[in-house]
Amino acid sequence: MSDDVITLEGVWKIFGSNADAAMAAIRERGLSKADVLKEFSCVVGIADVSFSVKRGEIFCVMGLSGSGKSTMVRHLNRLIEPTAGKINVMGNDMLNLSDNDLRDMRANNIGMVFQHMALLPHRTVRDNVGFPLQVRGEPKSRRWEVSQKCLERVNLTGYEDRFPSELSGGMQQRVGLARALASDPDVLLMDEPFSALDPLIRRQLQDQFMALSAELNKTTVFITHDLDEAIRIGNRIAIMKDGRIVQIGTPEEIVTQPADDYVRDFVDGISKLKLVFAHSIMVPIGEYQPTRPVNFDDSPRAHHGTDLDQLIDIATSTENVIIITGDDGADIGVVDRATLLKGIQGGKA
Repeated sequence: MSDDVITLEGVWKIFGSNADAAMAAIRERGLSKADVLKEFSCVVGIADVSFSVKRGEIFCVMGLSGSGKSTMVRHLNRLIEPTAGKINVMGNDMLNLSDNDLRDMRANNIGMVFQHMALLPHRTVRDNVGFPLQVRGEPKSRRWEVSQKCLERVNLTGYEDRFPSELSGGMQQRVGLARALASDPDVLLMDEPFSALDPLIRRQLQDQFMALSAELNKTTVFITHDLDEAIRIGNRIAIMKDGRIVQIGTPEEIVTQPADDYVRDFVDGISKLKLVFAHSIMVPIGEYQPTRPVNFDDSPRAHHGTDLDQLIDIATSTENVIIITGDDGADIGVVDRATLLKGIQGGKA
């Protein structure tokens, strides 16, 4: 059984009345986005997007405004219909679902949190959180029980009877998250949910979301225009430009191995100290050629998952090299001061 919960294959979205003709021309003649606009008066929203998301993964999609990231995420629950391609969520071919089955997927399996959370102003916090359950026909007692548990998860106990207008922006965003969790979905789609908040509240909500995601094992596609946010919370990151995915990788891969100048510009100001690990910069122990005699027995050890920041701390307390160990405790590599400096600069040893 595949561990992939979400799979997109060659998904295109072209906006305009001549979208089908434009799609055919792209396939036949390889037209660019500018060519499609000029010849067909159509806009290419996303172009040939393919990726998969594993169970329990936080998959961040980032890019500048207009890159297609928000258009893309709305394809996953078919708020937007693709022009071409395949979309599979939890083993379901999303494009072949009946209207009833699609509504059922949205109500039970896919939760979505928007930047503007669209809380119902005339309903209390409790009733806003329980609204998805009301749509499903759950009795009030059940709705209130679930709402209470979800509000406890996002630290809003005591605010059940307040109205959205009585809450701060950060608190309203927590209500939106609680509402998405109320139906206990397998998949969460989050479209820049924290971008309108001030930095301190934003960081607090990021921490809370990461803790909830780990606890509940939710599969999440998280949209952001902020690379710092993507690096902080994402297991993997996809970077989009002009509707296309430029690169997919772990935060470490994105920072240390940018695919092109566009990605390189994005990561230029990012500190590598918490993102680059010993296994990326070490010299395999059998290949290490010391410039002076080295006593490996007296050298400090560090796990291959130790980050640069920790390696620097170790290096400042010894004149010896650092021996890198594998998961089984065996010596597998060496980091010396020259290797460490290359790692800090972003180069490979």
